[in-house]
Amino acid sequence: MFRTKATPMAEQLRNAGGHQLGLCVLCGLPAAGKTTMGQALSQFLRKRKGWQCVLLTYDDLIPSEAFNQLKESSGQERQQSLMSHWRLYRQELLLYLEHILQAFIKGCHYSPPPNRTETTWKRFAWYLKEQGLISPGAQTEDSASCQYLIDFTPLRPIYIILDDNFYYRSMRYEVYQLARQYTLGFCQLFLDCQADVCLERNGQRKQPLPEETIWAMVQKIEIPNPEKYPWEQNSLILKSGECSLEDNLQVLCLLSTALENPVKPLEENTDKKEIDQAICAASILHQADQAIRRAVSQTMKNAKDNNLTPNEMKNLADELNKLKVEFLEDLRYKSNEKNNQSDINITSSFSQQADDIVNKYLRKEY
Repeated sequence: MFRTKATPMAEQLRNAGGHQLGLCVLCGLPAAGKTTMGQALSQFLRKRKGWQCVLLTYDDLIPSEAFNQLKESSGQERQQSLMSHWRLYRQELLLYLEHILQAFIKGCHYSPPPNRTETTWKRFAWYLKEQGLISPGAQTEDSASCQYLIDFTPLRPIYIILDDNFYYRSMRYEVYQLARQYTLGFCQLFLDCQADVCLERNGQRKQPLPEETIWAMVQKIEIPNPEKYPWEQNSLILKSGECSLEDNLQVLCLLSTALENPVKPLEENTDKKEIDQAICAASILHQADQAIRRAVSQTMKNAKDNNLTPNEMKNLADELNKLKVEFLEDLRYKSNEKNNQSDINITSSFSQQADDIVNKYLRKEY
């Protein structure tokens, strides 16, 4: 993420009769109806409110090669590979989002961001052009120097709607941090849909996700909890992807409230507190990594004592390594939410899952 220092520029624009900018996070299980709702919501706000909306659907923005390598993978390997690739592309899209926000706030032309991936960037720019946010401007022979004109109507509120699973709270918190850094409106719409319904819809897609991926998200998904996390106060949980008139009024009220009450930038002491928390989280991850390495070493030693074949030992090592990667990934997100765990608890939890894998080999059920 760009580390530009928080600026009052957005507030100055607002005080001078400038734009109202908002970020709306659509979250929920895959195939819960987020994209359908996002499209309907965007059209509703354009036609009924005259607002300018941009719907960023991550399924469309992330290139297909992110999924191609999964076709010949085993279930567990496929799930972990998907999560890893998706995370990298999500971070890239977050960079592009911040880049366009900076252009809006500064009132300048929009140029391609540095350190971009051409395929993903072209999809992102195409999305912005198709939805009327930017148009081609001056362009030189060097494509990296091309600039886009930002198309907007003065005094017209602008909402950017992000359509992704956002199953971890910390994923949504990254978007909230952008809103806070640039004094933007922020809200969340969580689509609550039964897992069996999502699985059925997913099976009808051209590129369905592995079922184990959806089940994994069912176990991990974190519903907005404003009472425990005040930054989630502008949240609404909808029971289905189809909004009734009452739902539309609730959603509209939520969006309006978020625009009228943009997130305030951090105070200096709060900023330092967040830095301290980040350092603490990094320390927890380092300790967890060391503890898990010791647990893996002990597990492999125990397995060797049970006379597993070299090929079985190799397969076991691969599975344990994949488990370690997934375990640390989960812990990384949890650490962002102050879910501090002791070294003993971390080792115990990992060892229990590792033992299940070892027992599979000892019982020859593989």
